[in-house]
Amino acid sequence: MEEDTNGTTLNPAPPTALDPGEGLSEAERIKEVCRLIRLARSRWDAHDNGGCRRERNRAAALYGTLTEEQKDQVPQALRVWLRYRSEKYFGPRRKIKKKRTPPGS
Repeated sequence: MEEDTNGTTLNPAPPTALDPGEGLSEAERIKEVCRLIRLARSRWDAHDNGGCRRERNRAAALYGTLTEEQKDQVPQALRVWLRYRSEKYFGPRRKIKKKRTPPGS
């Protein structure tokens, strides 16, 4: 890294990618899930689909690491939004093949 005359770094090292929730306490993990879902909602309201998808994926990954008791501490409105957006706009959790009636029958 380079330093200027004041001793501050000019090119800081890029942040390392951590596993979701690594090093967070139980309460911090729940707060982070709520923060990520709220951030995804604000990106959705701003019509930033790429940003919404990124934050929703982060929130879903971290939410998946929570226990059932911890999941109950996440506000229901946020859980519903995460599930609704996940399934409706970003695809179902499991691929379900629907049998459709062929056209013209």
